[in-house]
Amino acid sequence: MLKEFKEFIARGNVMDLAVGIIIGAAFTAIVNSLVEDLINPVIGFIIGGMDFSDLVLRFGDGDHAATLRYGAFITSVINFLIIAWAVFLLVKAVNRLQRAARRQEVVEEAPAGPTQEEILLQIRDELRANRS
Repeated sequence: MLKEFKEFIARGNVMDLAVGIIIGAAFTAIVNSLVEDLINPVIGFIIGGMDFSDLVLRFGDGDHAATLRYGAFITSVINFLIIAWAVFLLVKAVNRLQRAARRQEVVEEAPAGPTQEEILLQIRDELRANRS
């Protein structure tokens, strides 16, 4: 059983998944900082510092009143859209880099054609053959 467990852990898929989760957690911190520290202040400045998170709808009075925090929901939706846009731009940039790398590989793999000198020599030889 221990041997099977070692084989399972050593598989590439498990290691890829572990690396993906770790990188995903680090990437989440970067994206959250991008949104909270850079984008949200700009949006707040543009819309006049409006903060949706304080918008609530109360049902009843006192400590036991039900509170519908629709402002926090609006803020979460806006944050989601901003994060989705940032991830979209990142994926688009990575895809562009991958396409450029693939094009470079194709160019490097393309067989080299005849050089200019070889073509001129072929033309010369054909002209000589046609004269004879």
